[in-house]
Amino acid sequence: MRMSDLRVVFMGTPDFAVPCLDMLVAKQYNIVAVVSQPDRPKGRGQNLAQSPVKQAALAYGLTVLQPNKVKEADFQTELSLLKPDLIIVVAFGQLLPKAILDLPPLGCINVHASLLPYYRGAAPIHWAVINGEQVTGVTTMYMDVGMDTGDMILKDEVQIAEYETTGMIHDKLKESGAKLLSETIQLIATDKAPRTAQNHESATYATMLNREVEAIDWQKSANDIHNLVRGLNPWPGAYCSYQDKNLKIWQTRTYEKDAPITKPGKIVKITADGFVVETGQGMLEVLEAQPASKRRMSAKDFVCGYGIAVGDILG
Repeated sequence: MRMSDLRVVFMGTPDFAVPCLDMLVAKQYNIVAVVSQPDRPKGRGQNLAQSPVKQAALAYGLTVLQPNKVKEADFQTELSLLKPDLIIVVAFGQLLPKAILDLPPLGCINVHASLLPYYRGAAPIHWAVINGEQVTGVTTMYMDVGMDTGDMILKDEVQIAEYETTGMIHDKLKESGAKLLSETIQLIATDKAPRTAQNHESATYATMLNREVEAIDWQKSANDIHNLVRGLNPWPGAYCSYQDKNLKIWQTRTYEKDAPITKPGKIVKITADGFVVETGQGMLEVLEAQPASKRRMSAKDFVCGYGIAVGDILG
């Protein structure tokens, strides 16, 4: 089958999926529709905002569909009338029912931001960084009714440096994902795509983030807290309390890992770049912070503006 004859439906929602759509347009695939989540209220005014994928699709003059639920019969009928040869899903946000999975003759394929079977689920990049992984990557796979359980096609590894945040890795992976998707489609179109079953016994899951996950526990090691902070940057942010108000911590680095500890959470030193906090194991230097209802700022400015002193306690 010629690439230009391939009828493609693309399903995606956030910024992560946009490079994949850009690649399909650049290579002149026949994109018969783009499916994205409905517009959502956003910001202080709660005005309806289009998803990044919808914005990109409209800029390209593509047809955009926004079903509330892909399980709705009307949407499935509309999709079937498009007669897609291949459905591509990248961070769409809903599980596809079997009726849709069985629709395209070449299958439904997914670009997932981890090295499957590790970190299946909603927040694979966050959890890879939070857990201190040194390597992550992208996997393309054939979709089935499970959550990221389908047979794998291709993988691409990406290194995670000690200082890198989820935002930095996200940007690496979205570009890697687009390249891997291009290779995957070419293999599928020429009937050369490999198909490797996942080892389900080895699977791990990247669950949704919540306030409990985001809270800093100063009893943990400096390294674990550092990983949490960079794993939640740029969203949603790790937080603690200072003077009975929430304080978000956005950037840190480990400091005197073998120093004796008296009280985890205690500020023990003011530095040229911020301040140093004792943890359950080692010390952590805070470099960027955000007081409640204020902007992000350097920890140095936070110290000057809020009178931070040695002996203060973070909760």
